[in-house]
Amino acid sequence: MAHETIRIERDGEVDWLTLNRPHRLNTITGTMVRELCAYFEGLHQDYTCRIVVMRGAGRAFCAGLDIKEHLGGDRVPEKAGREESGYHLFDIVKLMRSCPQPIIALVQGPACGGGFALALAADLRIAARSARMNDAFITLGRSGCELGLSYFLPRIVGLGLATELMYTGNFIDAPRALAAGLVSRVVEDEQLEAAAQELIAPMLHASPLGLRMTKETLNRILSTNDLDTAIALEERAQAICGRGPEFREAMNAFLEKRAPQYGRAAESKSSS
Repeated sequence: MAHETIRIERDGEVDWLTLNRPHRLNTITGTMVRELCAYFEGLHQDYTCRIVVMRGAGRAFCAGLDIKEHLGGDRVPEKAGREESGYHLFDIVKLMRSCPQPIIALVQGPACGGGFALALAADLRIAARSARMNDAFITLGRSGCELGLSYFLPRIVGLGLATELMYTGNFIDAPRALAAGLVSRVVEDEQLEAAAQELIAPMLHASPLGLRMTKETLNRILSTNDLDTAIALEERAQAICGRGPEFREAMNAFLEKRAPQYGRAAESKSSS
């Protein structure tokens, strides 16, 4: 599929998704909303892609809404209604969380407003030294609670820091983001891709089904504070994984001291 605002590059079982409007700091337009939503929705049935790496072209991750385009033509649908059919801005966050592939966000330069929300909706975040993130909504006459920020931010950094960021719109830089647990590591800008590879390699060593079930189970457990429910969800995931050929292949590979061959396991399942 041809895209105007994003670029998708497949490397083995990994999709490298690039927000591709560097001349506008990868700000969000209506076209970008539609393209991102269609991409993430398609991942639900894509068993050839196991991991997504999301990044921005040029010197920014995503500086939020392109206000000029929003007011001038390529408007971003913000809410559902009869006058706004199709994808909406908040659908990107929902689809990122519901797609089965883990998403790694590589954040360099500004990640503001909607761009901050995209980074938070990812499963893992690596920051470049140049990264600066903020809840820009509060600075634009809107509530600071938007696009899942009020859901993700307190869970990631705690209520105190989340409140500060959401009430003030102040930027958080890479060192403070690392100290707060907002990102898992900070690297030089030119080392972002290499840092992603250090996460990709062990994730690809996991079984495809096991990785998918881990994300699904984590998402479900986030919605409950009950230990019994959490354990029941964990047991469900383990039972599903334990019945498949990937579990047997992982056990055989461990005993034989070799890397697992999950493609071969899948082929034996389809031929049985």
